[in-house]
Amino acid sequence: MSTFASLGLAPSLVSAVNALGYEEPTPIQTEAIPVLLSGKDLVGQAGTGTGKTAAFALPMLERLLKNKAKGAAAPVSKSSTSRFPAVHGMVLVPTRELAMQVAEAIQKYSKGTELTVVPLYGGAPMDQQIRGLMRGASVVVATPGRALDHMRRKTLDLSALQVLVLDEADEMLDMGFAEDLEAILSETPSTRQTALFAATMAPRIATIANKHLKQPERITIAREKRPAGKVARIRQVAYIVSKHQKMEAFGRILEFENPKSAIVFCRTRIEVDELNDTLKAHGYGAQALHGGMEQKQRDRVMTMFRNGKADMLVATDVAARGLDIEHVSHVFNYDVPSAPEVYVHRIGRTGRMGREGIAISIVDPRERRLLRMIENLTKQPIEVAQLPTVQDLRAKRLEATRTALTDRITAGDLDGVKTFVKSLAQEFDVVDIAAAAIAMLHEAAHGDGTEEEAEIQTPAYTPSYPSRDSRESRPSRGPSYDRGDRGDRAPRADRGDRGPRPDRAPRSEERPTRERKPAGAPVGDIDMSKTTVLRIGVGKKAAVRPGDLVGAITGEAGIESKYLGAIKVQHDHSLVEVPAQIADRIIAALKKTTIRGKSVDVKIEG
Repeated sequence: MSTFASLGLAPSLVSAVNALGYEEPTPIQTEAIPVLLSGKDLVGQAGTGTGKTAAFALPMLERLLKNKAKGAAAPVSKSSTSRFPAVHGMVLVPTRELAMQVAEAIQKYSKGTELTVVPLYGGAPMDQQIRGLMRGASVVVATPGRALDHMRRKTLDLSALQVLVLDEADEMLDMGFAEDLEAILSETPSTRQTALFAATMAPRIATIANKHLKQPERITIAREKRPAGKVARIRQVAYIVSKHQKMEAFGRILEFENPKSAIVFCRTRIEVDELNDTLKAHGYGAQALHGGMEQKQRDRVMTMFRNGKADMLVATDVAARGLDIEHVSHVFNYDVPSAPEVYVHRIGRTGRMGREGIAISIVDPRERRLLRMIENLTKQPIEVAQLPTVQDLRAKRLEATRTALTDRITAGDLDGVKTFVKSLAQEFDVVDIAAAAIAMLHEAAHGDGTEEEAEIQTPAYTPSYPSRDSRESRPSRGPSYDRGDRGDRAPRADRGDRGPRPDRAPRSEERPTRERKPAGAPVGDIDMSKTTVLRIGVGKKAAVRPGDLVGAITGEAGIESKYLGAIKVQHDHSLVEVPAQIADRIIAALKKTTIRGKSVDVKIEG
């Protein structure tokens, strides 16, 4: 078994991580730390929750401590005009939440040293960050936009930078930070050491690595292969339900699962607010989290969730990026993401670092192909279950009552009530008395028990990777099932109702009355052959950057950034190339939101 000491770290850093309860390094730490300690550049591919922060933070701190002890500084490639102390280490991350998390971790690792860490992110007071930089920052953890703001103000001096880390680089590119990253990298010394980490290695990641890294070592941490017979750490379940029955189905699932704490993902801010209001109206302790909220609101919500004062967080993907909360028992995909990679990031909010969790998705029948795409990526089947029936819910309530009664009887102190029961027992049977009491309890909490069950159908579904237990007799709910033996894919001749192949249009004679797709159709169905240009009424005058436009469009219209074309930010307006098929959908979405705090006028250019 490897240890942090065996990786070559300084005793002070080993003591710091041991004090935090870390005894054995994770695979990414075992492979990345020696490479970075040697001074080489690194490209690392590893999923969320694998321990990447320590993998790059510990070698960075080691190098800074050694140079400080020697009284040496990194060579300066450019003359510095800043009156602020130079920064020697920098970590760039996509979101505020991740910046806070990484900065906090580095601060803990550097405890007992003289190294200082300053986080830089939007939504926080600029003057406070400036004071921190003026005092001197050994390491800054920054979002690209806020880092550029400080560089333009001459409050962030990177002329002596020794180590640069790009964390979640794929996410930063998806959020439209490509230009910002180029601008930042161009202001750093060529002598720096650079580490790039991403969950996926898209071609754009390779382009950055080839341009800005020097003969980097490449490390890939494969997904853990679980031996047959072991219980999966994240139980993945899907319920296939039509769109108009989604809320009722979600209510049943919530009552049946009774999550201790949960994150519910929606595609857009509007959907987050609507679902949050509905959940609150049904008595759930839910809180919304999305990019349209003021930062004080978001901080308050996260504090409530971490402290257990809210048991449900309803969030968009961007708002929840980087969250690491230990007590999340469930992740719900109220809307299934169109990109399988996003699904993997979402369910990574539960079951992290060996903890067990449950991921549940509500899927429209027309989105079944998305499940297959996810299964093809993860090489794991998703259990498609039947919704709990009213009878199931009643049985669940009775079981909860049994547990509560057992605990109460064990606790004792029932003498006064026993006297009352004995008096009733002279007239009625004791079993009848107990049954009446429980019936009254359930009626008070759930009504008189005569509710009729609504028709909610779960269409049949054939998984891409069926497990050994995916036979008809298997129960639809309960403990996780063995995923070790994935079996063979279903033969083409036995496709059942799986529908047409997504890459082949159905023949007109087979589908004479093709159903029109809704506004929120999966992006995979977008026709990219025809584009149009939207004119958005904010530009450089309002400090708008391409990332702001990308974030607003992807967050509100529910499409991926890869479907956006050229973006030009002018003085008082911006031009964005989009697929003509969904131009009206994007216009309608942007008119309901704000960009940089301003309502915008959006129309087709020309």
